[in-house]
Amino acid sequence: MEKVWDCIVVGGGPAGLSAAINLRQRGKQPLVLSAGENLLRKAEQVDNYLGLPGLTGSEMMDQFLRHAHHLSVEIRTAQAGNIMPLGDTFLVNAGGEILTCRSVILACGVSKAKTVPGEEEFLGRGVSYCATCDGMLYRGQEIAVWGLGPDAPDEAAFLASIGCHVHYIAQKKPESLADGIEFLQGRVDAVEGAQTVEHVNVGDQKLPVAGVFILRASVPAGALVPGLSLTEEGFVSADSKKQTSIPGLFVAGDMCGKPLQVAKAVGDGLVAALSCAEYLDGTAQ
Repeated sequence: MEKVWDCIVVGGGPAGLSAAINLRQRGKQPLVLSAGENLLRKAEQVDNYLGLPGLTGSEMMDQFLRHAHHLSVEIRTAQAGNIMPLGDTFLVNAGGEILTCRSVILACGVSKAKTVPGEEEFLGRGVSYCATCDGMLYRGQEIAVWGLGPDAPDEAAFLASIGCHVHYIAQKKPESLADGIEFLQGRVDAVEGAQTVEHVNVGDQKLPVAGVFILRASVPAGALVPGLSLTEEGFVSADSKKQTSIPGLFVAGDMCGKPLQVAKAVGDGLVAALSCAEYLDGTAQ
């Protein structure tokens, strides 16, 4: 029988781990999806977090992870490709595996990149953010990979290994780019087509492709969940209890807005967890 998680927490940083820890304290079973290292890991020193002065960001993250492991929080390394609300449950695409849960807490930070023309329009019709999720759909076809994240060369190699004809687009050719993958210097300026993607614009060149994988370090919130309301600044709209416009979907951390600080992220995670636990108790069968 398929497992149904109480909550899937998207993001393994301070907000996500805080949410997961507080859900466990309330007897819930959360699953944390972590796409990899977060911005806190890169901080040389954090001096404004109460009670833990002088730690590097990496040391602080290790403390947070030890706390989560102590409470038996399950953490998987996977990027959420998309989240689909289905009434009382959600389907979460985690690196190609479809997971089911009763609620979701978004805590995956801020995507600083803006979408390009056609990106949102063709999402699911040729635009993808996850190679392992959607790669088999394009086997034997011409595709573009726009490499904007550190794992993009590996995902391009995966796509080539399953029979896709890959064109890798980036400002600089990665040293780790696999042999046989065509490199095109530049950026995707637009995605165009009729019913599905037909080509991408790279400078003054129109590259004919059946699909484009836009591999950023994080996925824009509006593209991650269809129908999610955003503020004018691009943050996720939520009330004081961190409830978004979609019932059962909560938000915490940098996705909520400024200030983008660890202390606020941890507090947001707590509030989101309390609200999520209340929601789960109210919808229990």
